[in-house]
Amino acid sequence: MRRNEYLIKAFFFLTACVSVTILALIMIFLVKEGAPILSHVTLKEFLFGQYWYPTDDPVAFGIFPLIVGTVSVTLISTLVSVPLGVMTAVYIAEIATDNLAAIIKPLVELIAAIPSVVIGFFGMVVVSPFLQDTFGVPTGLNLFNASLMLAFMATPTICSVTEDAIRSVPESLKEASLALGATHLETIFKVTVPAAISGISTAIILGMSRAVGETMVVLMVAGGAAMNPHSLFDPVRPMPASIAAEMGEAAFGSEHYNALFATGVVLFLFTLGFNLFAAWIAGRYNRK
Repeated sequence: MRRNEYLIKAFFFLTACVSVTILALIMIFLVKEGAPILSHVTLKEFLFGQYWYPTDDPVAFGIFPLIVGTVSVTLISTLVSVPLGVMTAVYIAEIATDNLAAIIKPLVELIAAIPSVVIGFFGMVVVSPFLQDTFGVPTGLNLFNASLMLAFMATPTICSVTEDAIRSVPESLKEASLALGATHLETIFKVTVPAAISGISTAIILGMSRAVGETMVVLMVAGGAAMNPHSLFDPVRPMPASIAAEMGEAAFGSEHYNALFATGVVLFLFTLGFNLFAAWIAGRYNRK
């Protein structure tokens, strides 16, 4: 019996080591391929340069507009997806009947199964002409369109994780609130949601991570202009879109090739930061 337990523990430990090793090797490869760009530009010029012209003469490898584009679409999509995801989760977990929740929940989760290229195609064919006709903008492929499509993709993740967090709140807390005379809605928003804030915060951060790393949607509907946006309807080029659009054209080992890998390192650090922040929030509230 003890031998079997030892083997099981060893198997899971080995699996964890493999996962960590793969992640470390990916990071080492990104740094190895991206670091040579610093022999052509300084780190400050690379991160805060205002121009991205990797094929011009002279070349310019400033990714600040790409960072601004990534942060912009992530924040705006978060402003849209968080209310939708959290409120939907509250409705499914606390308000809807069991039969209705059994219908709504699979439909929401089905959205997560839609391929990103299909969502991007919907943004190009349907949303883009709508934005042009409604707001009179030069192009419907812009920051706002990309943010809407990313919100559409992040909402199921936020909803699913938030619902699990709400359902994990002990029934005794809800019953105590109702026994003291609070209404159902008061119990939801003053007891249940605050008690589940750790899981809700994690859901939001995971949704943002989903948005910041998305490639196909922003490649198709963000507009592809490496410039700092001045309005919601300006075209942008987030970092994932730039990597996907240009990697096939960059000569192996060239400055352009190295710059794209260095951009990948920055994007990786963005995603890593979001996940570490989510883990910190969860741990902080769990200790409380």
